Order: sequence, then structure tokens, then C-alpha cells
Amino acid sequence: MAKHILIVDDSKTVRNLVAFIMKKEGFRVTSAEDGLDGLEKLYSAEQVDLIVSDVNMPRMDGLTFIKTVREQEAYRDIPIVVLSTEGQDKDIATGLTVGANLYMVKPAQPEKLVRNVKMLLG
Repeated sequence: MAKHILIVDDSKTVRNLVAFIMKKEGFRVTSAEDGLDGLEKLYSAEQVDLIVSDVNMPRMDGLTFIKTVREQEAYRDIPIVVLSTEGQDKDIATGLTVGANLYMVKPAQPEKLVRNVKMLLG
């Protein structure tokens, strides 16, 4: 069965772009518009294999979302890729500290994103 990717980003354009790239690679995709929506989708999906999350979002930001996911036994090992416009060293360090496996700065090159996702799912 195809691997399932959850995309969490408040930008519809980014969600659609990442979803398009991932679907083209044969992945199943679910999109969420912020951290709270992301948690709802995560809890209601039968299985999520990887999460791609933005940092700056309304209602619940990406860092809080990642922290919440990591605090739960069931989701502790899901690979998480941060995809954010925040690209300073401290932003990257914070993202990795709260539990992201990888931090990519927007705009991410599709090939690189796909390669990283496949590597994490490896």
C-alpha cells in the first residue's frame, strides 16, 4: 500500500504543491491547514507514515504541533519534515530540538523534498 503523508501548512498553495509532488511519486496525501487541523487528521487517519509541517500557522504553530505529536507514544517515531520560510540557524535548531527529523527552508526543490522523504521512509 502507498505510504501516507500528512501535509500541514496554512498556505493552500504550498499544500497543493507539496501534495501534487508527493502524489506524483505515488504517495497518498492528506492535507491540514494548521497544527490543530493536523492533529485531527493524524488522529482520524488509520496510518500516517510521514508528516511535512510548516512552522508559522494560525491556531497552532508547527513547533507546538510537532511537540504534541512527539509526546504521544503512538506517533513518536513518525518522521517529520519541517518546511518553513524561517531559515536561520536558531529556527532550524529549534525545529530539530522539538522533534523534527529534517528541516527544509522554503521554497524547497521538489527533487530534494522527494529524496529526503524517501530517505526518511527508507
